[in-house]
Amino acid sequence: MRLTLESIRWVELDEEIRCLLGKPYQMLPLSPGLEADVVKVECADHSCVLKIWNKDSKPNIQNQYELLSKLYESRVQVSKPYGWGMDVDQNQVLLTSYDGEPIAKLSKTKLEHLARLLIQVHGYEVNGTENVGSDLIPQYDFLQYFFPSIDIHEDIHQILTSLLQQIEYRQDKLIHGDYNLGNVLEADHQYTVIDWTNGQLGDPRYDMAWSIFLMTIYVGERNGKVYSALFKSLTEYTPDDAEIFEAMACLRWILLKRVANVPMGPGVMQRIKKIIGNNSYLHDELL
Repeated sequence: MRLTLESIRWVELDEEIRCLLGKPYQMLPLSPGLEADVVKVECADHSCVLKIWNKDSKPNIQNQYELLSKLYESRVQVSKPYGWGMDVDQNQVLLTSYDGEPIAKLSKTKLEHLARLLIQVHGYEVNGTENVGSDLIPQYDFLQYFFPSIDIHEDIHQILTSLLQQIEYRQDKLIHGDYNLGNVLEADHQYTVIDWTNGQLGDPRYDMAWSIFLMTIYVGERNGKVYSALFKSLTEYTPDDAEIFEAMACLRWILLKRVANVPMGPGVMQRIKKIIGNNSYLHDELL
């Protein structure tokens, strides 16, 4: 059966969108993610995005819908959630606003927008609200969540344990968990953070380090250095913190490379080796 908006069993659906059900619309495939297929829904005067979790990953989409609703109400720059439900194959679906395309060409100004956007996420008020520790903003075991199968990779586990003994890993702020260029959309000089599957209580220093690391290895050292300097100037992210959390980010990438597929590209391994060579907590034998 062909997927249609009418065939979805909606648990929640915005009235504005419900009124469109019966009017002509087109469904246009967008680039799929690792966890879900993505479709753009185009009406005469409205566009939105339907995400269908029809692969192995089965996150709690009700929680994601409710978190997006809270963030949107708080003026954090996220997609407006319109509804969630199940398709005919019992796959979870999420319907949100259409907010543009991934950033095509970076500049220092855009890098600053990206840094400030993540800092805005970290500034979302979680303390003293009903959201803390709830399913809405879950709290996970850091190692088990971000380092799958770590127990059977003793070399990585040993370094991580040592790093965690040197810093106090905090879980008191909202973090995105996978803030990269693929998860920020741009339209008319407005930026929107998408894909909140990994949203949780965590340490902003780790969230920044992972984002800087991905920027460096996939977009280039120059952009990575500018991006890193922005976080250090706009937050209390110190050089000492940066080296420790950069090591954690690199270890995570190495682990993911061992247990699954990670995106590769020209120069990626050379940049990884350079990061390892410049970081006193890492060594070449990890690769």
